[in-house]
Amino acid sequence: MRDLPTLTRESRPFTAEDIRKSWTLLFSTFVIWGLMVYGTTIGPVWQRTLFSVLAGMVIVRLFIFYHDYLHGSLFRGSKAVKPILNTLGVLILNPPNVWKRSHNYHHQHNAQMATASIGSYPVMTVKQYEEANWKLRLLYRAARHPLTIFFGYFFIFILGMCTKSFLTDPKRHFDSLVALVVHVALLVGLTHFFGWETTFFSFFLPLFVACGLGAYLFYIQHNAPGIQMRPRTEWTYTFAALQSSTFMDGSWLTHWLTGNIGYHHVHHLNSNIPFYRLPEAMAAIPELQAPIRTSLNPLDVYRCLRLKLWDPERKELVGFREAGFGLIPSYNAR
Repeated sequence: MRDLPTLTRESRPFTAEDIRKSWTLLFSTFVIWGLMVYGTTIGPVWQRTLFSVLAGMVIVRLFIFYHDYLHGSLFRGSKAVKPILNTLGVLILNPPNVWKRSHNYHHQHNAQMATASIGSYPVMTVKQYEEANWKLRLLYRAARHPLTIFFGYFFIFILGMCTKSFLTDPKRHFDSLVALVVHVALLVGLTHFFGWETTFFSFFLPLFVACGLGAYLFYIQHNAPGIQMRPRTEWTYTFAALQSSTFMDGSWLTHWLTGNIGYHHVHHLNSNIPFYRLPEAMAAIPELQAPIRTSLNPLDVYRCLRLKLWDPERKELVGFREAGFGLIPSYNAR
């Protein structure tokens, strides 16, 4: 494997942004999202539900514009886009301050055993879990539980991204409070003026779907069979990109809806590459063409969700049963 400077140099041409394309893609995505939301207001329940789910999936794509903008890979130097995308971040319960701080930290420390949990899902070694008391075990299991991911709207975004960040540092994360207040105001206002059905199908369900799908996508990017982790003394940025970040197989529609975030190993190698150029970079650089793969196939979903602890001896993520622990945290743990 070539070193980071060489790979970064080879990936640099793909950081060039086509600003016209960025604006066109953003505008067209908003239009498609608007059409999906309109679909949630008419027709029978099954049709409204279908459009709600589709609207939620398109929100995931909209999030990628926000994600790349905060990385500096899209709309560089544009003052016009800032209020648009920062407002989007607040509306989708991803206030700019906490997201940028935690996500940038994640990029600098992903798969580093001492600090990998900050800005990401917590990861304990088998020994750390064995030595933890029952309360820590319970919290750890809850953080990585599939239901926590599925109900990411409540647990990860409302409680984690917004409530916890504001209570921890109110001055630094005032926009987290703004996101909560705006969210409640929209729920109450939409219900008052348009009724609970419109609120549910046009606002709540799409956001619920987007948060759950987004939480799972973030999970599988660094929690899949084959992922490697290292202590801080042995960690390198190239290692974290190529051996601790996944590529998600999928159709063109899957990659469109998720804004190519499945090319996650490429993104971690160089976060300045706009999302629509990630496939180009992967195709051009040999080291990026044999990634750790996963997908949204139910079997792959199961294989990823069952992984709970890092086993340094096996050099792999393992499930609780493989590590010798039961499905329920033991209360006689010290």
